Amino acid sequence: MAALPTTAYIDNLNKTIMCYAETIYRFNGLWEGPDPLTPLISLFLIQLTFSMSVIHLLVFALKPFNQPPFVAEILGGILLGPSVLGRITSYRKLIFPNYSFKMLEPMAHLSISYYAFLVGLKMDVKSILRTGPKAMKVSIAGTIIPFSLGSGLYFIFGPKEDEKAGFLFWGASLTVTGFSVLTKILDKQQILHTEIGKTAVAAALINDLSAWGFLALAFAVTSSESDIQWAIICTIAFTLVCVYYVRPALSWIIRKTPEGQGYSEFYICSILTGMALGGVVTDLCGTHPMIGAFIFGLVIPNEVLEATMVDKLEDFVIGILMPVYFVVCGLRTNIDVISNDTSWVVVGLVIVLACSVKVLSALAVTLFSDLTVSEAVPVGLLSNAKSVMVLIILEAGQLQKALRTQTYSIMVVAVLVMTMIVTPAAIWFRPVQNTIPYKRRTVQKAKSDEEFRVLACIYNTRNVPAIINLLRTSNSSQRSPISVFALQLVELVGRASTMMVVHNARKAGPRNPSHIEAQADQIITAFDNYELRSEGVYTQALTARCAYTTMDEDICTVAKEKRSALIIIPFHKQQTIDGEMEDINPSIRSVNEGVLANAPCSVGILIDRGSAESHDHARNIAMLFFGGPDDREALAYAWRMAEDASDVRLTVMRFIPSSDAVEVNNVDQNDGNHVSLQIDLEREKLLDDDYLSKFKIATINSKSISYYELVLNDEEEAVKAIKSMDEHNHDLYMVGRGRGMVSPLTSGLDDWCDCPELGPIGDLLVTSQFESSFSVLIVQQYTKANKMREGSIRSTSSVNYADEIVMRPSISESEGFESFGSFRKWDNDN
Repeated sequence: MAALPTTAYIDNLNKTIMCYAETIYRFNGLWEGPDPLTPLISLFLIQLTFSMSVIHLLVFALKPFNQPPFVAEILGGILLGPSVLGRITSYRKLIFPNYSFKMLEPMAHLSISYYAFLVGLKMDVKSILRTGPKAMKVSIAGTIIPFSLGSGLYFIFGPKEDEKAGFLFWGASLTVTGFSVLTKILDKQQILHTEIGKTAVAAALINDLSAWGFLALAFAVTSSESDIQWAIICTIAFTLVCVYYVRPALSWIIRKTPEGQGYSEFYICSILTGMALGGVVTDLCGTHPMIGAFIFGLVIPNEVLEATMVDKLEDFVIGILMPVYFVVCGLRTNIDVISNDTSWVVVGLVIVLACSVKVLSALAVTLFSDLTVSEAVPVGLLSNAKSVMVLIILEAGQLQKALRTQTYSIMVVAVLVMTMIVTPAAIWFRPVQNTIPYKRRTVQKAKSDEEFRVLACIYNTRNVPAIINLLRTSNSSQRSPISVFALQLVELVGRASTMMVVHNARKAGPRNPSHIEAQADQIITAFDNYELRSEGVYTQALTARCAYTTMDEDICTVAKEKRSALIIIPFHKQQTIDGEMEDINPSIRSVNEGVLANAPCSVGILIDRGSAESHDHARNIAMLFFGGPDDREALAYAWRMAEDASDVRLTVMRFIPSSDAVEVNNVDQNDGNHVSLQIDLEREKLLDDDYLSKFKIATINSKSISYYELVLNDEEEAVKAIKSMDEHNHDLYMVGRGRGMVSPLTSGLDDWCDCPELGPIGDLLVTSQFESSFSVLIVQQYTKANKMREGSIRSTSSVNYADEIVMRPSISESEGFESFGSFRKWDNDN
């Protein structure tokens, strides 16, 4: 008879042992066994493919309803879980058998560790310090009140003794406002830059950051009740080490890297290794690896490095890894158990209160701030937008056994409902478009006794002197005021988010400003001084942070919102010390071309060739008139500058083709990417003559305005005439871009343009050698048919004339050409 088992063997019988599948992957393919999904690797790849397909199909299906991808991700997880497809036994056993969680859960938590790292990289903590008092109060109330109410609602469902800490996860989940999700919704509905949108977004950023603090606290409390204080102290110590030692060390390494060299694979792998070690440390502290990954991403110091990391990781993490996490969250959700031990009425009431708590917190702010009730309601509804962070908090609560399936599923449904109502709320509260007709879209149509609205775009502080000099020359007065909107354009890099900031005039900036903030302060100061020293001037400074690919759209949007008559954009080249024009950023050229193509008003491209350094405003202006709508617009602006201005002299030079000039086809025929434009030369000539007649009659007694007509045979004589004007020391040349005009005096120049967006004459003034210093303003007039006229807007890749003009040999200095002083002048006495 066998001996009785010893006490040690009896103790082992009470232990839980995890059994792992022996088959990780196959050696002999289908020939080894009948079930191809038995190996974990094969099964995981099937689950990954299936979950990615379902979620992306739902994203596509919900696009017509303007729902954010986060809604589709939650629905996808629920659809694949026990609430829907999981009811089918064969599906559950085949695609998501219980033993597959050994692979799914580790991969899901690896994905959220990488996601937390990306969130840390993108989060701009400095912007929190710049948050206004109104948004700060909204964020504080939006944290305290939802956490308190969520904690109270949790106890309605009678948690057991070991589940009482679940109130931390319920309360923390209601404090979350998904910053990235909300920003995309508001931007799509065009209310991101409204007062409501800016308040909601600023508050969301603070709520997002505080949610990470709540998560770390909840992990510390539920991991070890006896050692809570040590978990919290160790996590805080790790954070301080990262801030005061790791960040400076990374900054030192980055400074040692040669500028422009980029970051090698070794750099990237080292950063990811640091992220992994940070996760290990916080796991040892008693929280979770993703807390360490988030903190490590938060302290990365260099924006370029941040952008590089995001570019390399984001698509892989969001597109491939995160669907695994959504599936795990969905598998934990079971709609059938929501009403266990309670009624659907109570569940519905809890969900309604959860959806209302952000509105209640915003309304509470109206009691002690200048936030009005009409603003608080939309801000509260928009703050209901949730992000992956809320799923992380809830899933962590169930993982820590603080939330049971019922309380977890109720909050997942509440989160889904809250996020779904944000888009309809954004559409409902979208401000009504201004019903006042936007008529003054050009300088020519602007009345002299009305406000002249200008949008001045600034890529860097070097653009400011030339723009302010031009604005000073624009001849503002109490009778004819000027409103200037100075738009600082900042490239979106690193952790920064797309944002529009309206600066308060003469408000002190931060103590330790970043490079962008320092530039903004200089721009604000410069335009404030311009306003104080000028009569009839109002200025407002704005900063737009966006990618170069969408910068032209933002410029056009701001111009439309501000109802501008003119957009001034700096040229993408700047003059060097030796007088050459140097390309500072090729992306600016693409932005300028986009503005020219889509602007809701007239556009002026400003090129500074040294004049801004020697003059505070232009005193000797030359306007070159060849004909067409752009030249008429340039003349209208020049006329405004010289009208009633005692210290400004304007010379208008009209270039007229002689009867011997070669006739030019009046059709601009470009390549297949552009449409041809039929130009009515007779109509354009009548419009030119009519406007010039008005100009001459109005300025007949003006001693500061001169008008000349110059009859020439071809483009070579025109080039020579323009170059000869250099001896008169003009400090500002104004010329139209040349659309809607075909002249034998300019047609041959188009094929030689280095910068076709300036037009032939503008390109000549910019690229040619001149002894004097001056600025050039290239003007394009807004017309209703701008989009149809794009056939005549050429880029460097689209210049192609059907009819080549054969250029005549150069004429000598003495042949057929008179000096500037002997040009036929229009007689004011006639």
